[in-house]
Amino acid sequence: MRRRRFGAGLILAMSGFLAAACGGNGGSGGEGTAASGGTDTAAKTVVGVDYPRSDTDFWNSYIQYVPKFAGELGVDLKTTNSQNDVAKLAANVQTQIGQGVKAVVMAPQDTAAVAPTLQQLEGKKIPAVLVDTRPDTGNAFMVVRADNRAYGEKACKFLGEKLQGKGKVVMLEGDLASINGRDRTEAFNDCMKQNYPGITVFGEATKWDGAVAAQKLSTRLTANPDIKGVYMQSSFALAGTLQVLKQRNILVPPDDPKHVFVVSNDGIPQELKDIASGNIDATVSQPADLYAKWALSYAQAAAEGKTFQPGKTDHDSNIIEVRPGLLEDQLSAPLVTADGGTYGDIPSVKHDDKSLWGNNLS
Repeated sequence: MRRRRFGAGLILAMSGFLAAACGGNGGSGGEGTAASGGTDTAAKTVVGVDYPRSDTDFWNSYIQYVPKFAGELGVDLKTTNSQNDVAKLAANVQTQIGQGVKAVVMAPQDTAAVAPTLQQLEGKKIPAVLVDTRPDTGNAFMVVRADNRAYGEKACKFLGEKLQGKGKVVMLEGDLASINGRDRTEAFNDCMKQNYPGITVFGEATKWDGAVAAQKLSTRLTANPDIKGVYMQSSFALAGTLQVLKQRNILVPPDDPKHVFVVSNDGIPQELKDIASGNIDATVSQPADLYAKWALSYAQAAAEGKTFQPGKTDHDSNIIEVRPGLLEDQLSAPLVTADGGTYGDIPSVKHDDKSLWGNNLS
């Protein structure tokens, strides 16, 4: 559905979404403050949620959080799982439309091929909220996502500082059909070229497949046994990477000269444990809990006819307009390390920080 552009006199007619708007930040220039979700609805809003996959710890964590926050918000769920298949996603959305949903939450892994599904929802005036990924084309009510370019930059600066600006690293890329894979890859490469030109980056396409990642890492290490860093664009590659390092007798503590510095991306509990044990060195905590919370909040708000505009939110994030008519709420995703230090200009939090969702998952 297309949303109206917002003028300076816009009033957010909300019951539970007024907290930040009442802060007085909306000025004559029309830049208002985004607000948070509420539950004061006369009847439960029916929301369709398509889970993108259930073969990774991160997405399984997200799947656990969705019903939790649906209960808190008073949302009635209709759920499906597209299993990383855009054709199945399209069929699942069709099923949810038949079930009378008032909004749809999805996380398409192929951000180009989802366009027809978004067009169908728009034609039926059913708002779509996208989680984690942004569509290459097409409209949505809101994208709930962290800044994936910042992911790549944080990994770059951590490895760049640890390697003191020289050496070789492998980047286990996700899927370049996904905006996430492209953003993380481009930002990591750009950051290395600008800040650490003495580091050689070997990019390996994996399509988020752990077995492929392990095989390509092994091949690179055979050809370049002096590789000293690995950037995994997601925890999909965690187990395979550690197994490859162990097989080569280089899965050693960080103070051992043979240590290979490893940065992951997700913030799952196992990554935090591996940082504590010295198996890996850092991760970026992608907020599985907040993805679920705010995606459902925006879906509920959209079904109730509420609207948003670019600006600061009351939940420590920033809504930006990524292209005309498409808003993205960029949630916080901190770098996580063993010492909580600063790397380059990037601050980090310690692996045992209680604010991390990976330390609070039951």
